[in-house]
Amino acid sequence: MTAITSTAYSRDLGDELRRLRENCTSFGGRAMAAQLGWDPSKVSNIETGKARASEIDLAQYLATCGKDLDYLLDFTSRYRHAFDLYFAQVPDNLRTLAMVEAMATKMFVYDILAIPGLLQTESYARSLFMETGCESLEAIEKGVERRMGRQSIWQRPYRPQCVFYVHELALQMRVGDAQVMEDQYLRLLFNAHILRVVPASVRGVAFHSKCTLFEFGKASPLAYTETDLAKVFAQDDLAVTWGRKLFERLDAVALDEEQSRSKLAEYVSGLREDPHDRRTDLA
Repeated sequence: MTAITSTAYSRDLGDELRRLRENCTSFGGRAMAAQLGWDPSKVSNIETGKARASEIDLAQYLATCGKDLDYLLDFTSRYRHAFDLYFAQVPDNLRTLAMVEAMATKMFVYDILAIPGLLQTESYARSLFMETGCESLEAIEKGVERRMGRQSIWQRPYRPQCVFYVHELALQMRVGDAQVMEDQYLRLLFNAHILRVVPASVRGVAFHSKCTLFEFGKASPLAYTETDLAKVFAQDDLAVTWGRKLFERLDAVALDEEQSRSKLAEYVSGLREDPHDRRTDLA
């Protein structure tokens, strides 16, 4: 077992091992250590992603959980990248991201063309999945369910401190019908204390990729971005420094809380006054 800086993925896979122990054995952490002939701290450090387990360690651990060779080979293949400072995942894998959001003490989020997922209404999220080309209703509903599930962090007693920087282009992009957009604008107004609107006139930052910077109580900070092809987690110092500089620039050019609130109110009013809107009453 090698001590090393933990990553989002090492904590995710360590938590997967813990769940296996709890679901497949009757052992607590200390009893598992005794069964394996390990020091209890070794089980703890591996399960919390603070130390890299050797292939022999993994084989012994997974065998104790009743897993076969195929499971061992699959897990070992994934675990090989657990401590990489840069790693990518397929878009529909949300476990690591959800765990990062749950563990974070601070989150700085920037999006350009869409409302950030943690602030989306259910109807907006559904319309967004439909308009971005999900292949089936089942895939759309699964995506909406997962996105709404991530928002459970707002119900927790110790929520992360958050600032969401939303470029005005995202407010201008019509997703769904007028009712969907009105509900979404009102959701943003309700959360205006954690929202900063970046005016449409500020064009330079619009060419950057969307980005999230996570900070944790005891773990290293993490920069994150995503595309239709992959979710990218970067814990390298250069990536985190770039993320910090981006949010410093956003803080300098974004509207303040009251100005952002006024801007959102303009969009609600504009929607209600839209002569092309087919609804008879938006109030």
